[in-house]
Amino acid sequence: MTTLSASPVPVAWPDVPATRPRTMTAVVFDEFGPPDVLHTDTVAVPEVRSGEVLVRVAAVCVGRFLDVALRAGRHPVRPALPHVLGVEHAGTVVATGADVVGIDVGRHVAVWPVLGCDRCAACLDGHKEACPQLQIAGVHSTGAYAEYSVVPTDAIYALPADLDPATAASLALAGPVAMNQLRQAGVRAGDWVLVHAASSALGATTAELARHLGAHVIGTSRAAWKRERLLGLGLDAALDPTADGFVDEVRALTAGAGVAVAVDDLGEPEIFSRTMDVLAPRGVVVSSGAFLGGKVPLDLARLYTLNQRVLGVRTGNAASAEALWAEVARGFRPVVDRGFALSAAADAHRLLEADEAMGRVVLTTEAAAPRPAVRT
Repeated sequence: MTTLSASPVPVAWPDVPATRPRTMTAVVFDEFGPPDVLHTDTVAVPEVRSGEVLVRVAAVCVGRFLDVALRAGRHPVRPALPHVLGVEHAGTVVATGADVVGIDVGRHVAVWPVLGCDRCAACLDGHKEACPQLQIAGVHSTGAYAEYSVVPTDAIYALPADLDPATAASLALAGPVAMNQLRQAGVRAGDWVLVHAASSALGATTAELARHLGAHVIGTSRAAWKRERLLGLGLDAALDPTADGFVDEVRALTAGAGVAVAVDDLGEPEIFSRTMDVLAPRGVVVSSGAFLGGKVPLDLARLYTLNQRVLGVRTGNAASAEALWAEVARGFRPVVDRGFALSAAADAHRLLEADEAMGRVVLTTEAAAPRPAVRT
């Protein structure tokens, strides 16, 4: 695991309990507001229904949009309160629905909780990310800031034997999204890829995945210390997208050709304009977010003259998830910053709000605490 904190996040896979408990500890909030609204409470362990499995949670990621913005009331979805956050997570299967086959109790899994209707044209075509009724567990329903979660069988992925829970949770959703971004853009080994906000959770995953796939990667950040760390990861360059010489630097790096793919999850008008200035003929801009705006200038004459594309990728799909986990088996790992105990979720939220994280931030449950080796 590529880790930017002082030491790797120490997490073990939880055991299967001898008796399934009736209640569990969860982090909940009863009102939208600052991180202080998060608090621990005792809630019922969810019931396992047909087509579902019960997962004993080991690690769950903290997302800037799906967790922090939702808790603050800035997310377009406003779930009923009290609410339990937590989308991307990993743990141990401890029970299965009566009709579930092929999934054994004790299996270590990552949970990709993006749920489509399975009936619309997009779902039937394998593009669940475009489902009009798409829902995300932890946003539209109860999440995994808890000791246990219940998820559909098609939301879980079996893991390589050497993968730890913090790494698995860090890949559960961001990994398939990053893979979908790069696959839809047609990234090939040797391409120049520009990733804005490459120190963010999704940005770092996308940048590292592009590098793993053989691309030359330029990451951006407006913070000097983050650019320094991006270079430490092995990126070809780390630039400030707001600097006066940004366009010239990218042109120089690419021998004047420009980048084949640019991933811009920011939606900031000036940065987007500069991105188009460095996009190669037949190049592609991919957007999976608009944290700094959303409405940007677009020169259509240049777009069609240079045969360029701008495409939106809302999330991952089954094909991108399968492709992602295949690369994990080949050694791909995400950037993990640090871990917090589940009970310290508010501190993790403060870290993200202060923009002091680099890559993924995870919460770990008490059941995942490392166990001392047994001496014989």
